[in-house]
Amino acid sequence: MDGGAERLVDGRSNRDRAMLEELSISSLGVIDDATLELGPGFTVVTGETGAGKTMVVTALGLLLGARADPGSVRQGADQARVEGRVRLTPDAYVAQQAAEAGAEQDDESLLLVRTVSAEGRSRARAGGAAVPAAVLARWAADLVVVHGQSDQQLLLSPPRQRQCLDAYGGPRLIAALTRYRDTFDRLRAVSAELDDVTTRARERARELDLLKAGLAEIEGTDPQRGEDVELIAEESRLAHGDGLRRAADEARLILSGDDASPDNADVLSLVSLARKSLESERDHDTRLDALAADLETASYALVDAAADIAAYATGLETDPTRLTWVQERRAHLTSLQRKYGDTIDDVLSWATASAQRVEQLSDDDAKIAQLRDEQQSLQGQLADHGAALSEQRGMGARSLEKSVTSELAGLAMPHASFVVGQTPLETPGRDGLEDISFMLSPHRGAEPRPLQRGASGGELSRVMLAIEVCLVDSQPVPTMVFDEVDAGVGGKAAVEIGRRLARLARFSQVIVVTHSPQVAAFADMHYVVSKSSEGRVTTSGVTVLDETGRRRELSRMLAGLEGSQAALDHADELVALADQERTA
Repeated sequence: MDGGAERLVDGRSNRDRAMLEELSISSLGVIDDATLELGPGFTVVTGETGAGKTMVVTALGLLLGARADPGSVRQGADQARVEGRVRLTPDAYVAQQAAEAGAEQDDESLLLVRTVSAEGRSRARAGGAAVPAAVLARWAADLVVVHGQSDQQLLLSPPRQRQCLDAYGGPRLIAALTRYRDTFDRLRAVSAELDDVTTRARERARELDLLKAGLAEIEGTDPQRGEDVELIAEESRLAHGDGLRRAADEARLILSGDDASPDNADVLSLVSLARKSLESERDHDTRLDALAADLETASYALVDAAADIAAYATGLETDPTRLTWVQERRAHLTSLQRKYGDTIDDVLSWATASAQRVEQLSDDDAKIAQLRDEQQSLQGQLADHGAALSEQRGMGARSLEKSVTSELAGLAMPHASFVVGQTPLETPGRDGLEDISFMLSPHRGAEPRPLQRGASGGELSRVMLAIEVCLVDSQPVPTMVFDEVDAGVGGKAAVEIGRRLARLARFSQVIVVTHSPQVAAFADMHYVVSKSSEGRVTTSGVTVLDETGRRRELSRMLAGLEGSQAALDHADELVALADQERTA
């Protein structure tokens, strides 16, 4: 990495897009109540062993979706609470995701809150909105990366090592990986479909026979849409024809009977008599004209009704043969409805869908041939894409080896070599044709061994930092947290670790929990954590140091005691060296 260059995206560094501004902790471990106001650049947190420095990392983990441990709640407290204020520009990915989750930002700041009860219940909020802890964890990947002993173990896993190499390889390698995965997924889908077609041939044959039998039965009956409803109505008319005709005749006779007489008058006659009665007296009251006209209109309507009833009666059928046919036809349709649908329309819809399925099943031989051809073609493509991916990985591996080895030389491992192994797989996997393994040769002539077997704890910390420095342009994260990355390292190596952390801090926010004065000397902001006489860490016990306080804390870290002039002089030397590095 070029230590003098700040990585910019659209004219802005990562920390310009997102940055952790404040962290408040209450009732977590030994911390009763503490607040850290954080800024850009390099921040260190120091303090005596057991003072609660690591609780800062624990708090960050909770805030970013880590599993809640009720054992971390301070004894006697109902719950632990962590709040973090993150500054996000509107175009930041997490800002967009938070808005979709209903979170509200306050002047480009998003407030994250996580509580853990002593009983183990956990709750999370973002911008005032309740969110699952898993959502915080998903956002965390774009906000913060935490490096500690457990994260070193993560780095030892082959999948993580492959991801690091692929990210380092840049756009060309990622494009090659995308092409390979797309082909692999399509080949897997085609192979699964081919296996389904061939291994389920007997089941498909049975299905085909059943569908053909059903279609033949429907075709033999030849139902028409809506026929079942029409036949029900017709059957009712035929079965009750005599009664319907009798009712119609009676109604017609009542309206206009053939044997009407004054003693047995039909309705029309009565209406006519009523109209004539009114007309006989209308000279005496003109209002009777309108009433007589109403009776005349009613008379015409009754005449029309009588004619319609007569026509209805004439058209009624009482054909027993037709009734028998209708009943038999309905029985056939009902049989179809029991098997294929509630209505005849449903039966016909089933027939349409089944005909299409029959066409599919009948085309198995052609389908198998087509799938085998496609499978063979995809296998060839996968081999080509896999070879291209392996070539890109090979180039990326050689470059990463050179870069990390160079960084290790600066971290007091001048004779160590970093090696990226590529072991071919027996069968292609979704991530390529090889396993990736990060290895270390600690000195010239030594056989490279996997990191988990070839590096001590201190060496592993330095290798991890060297890899992070080399990957910084390919895996940009706004905030990096290092928990005692300098464990087991001292002297010149610790100075080099501090120098590289300061370089990382030029474009990302870097927060480091450390015991090393050499690392702390490079910080832009220095917090010290101290416990009260009761064993608690309160707000007054988390202090940001001025130059005098920082000098005193560095001397304590160097000599293990305060007031040593030699330690103070050494602290001044470390600060001067760090200042010189920052201005270089």
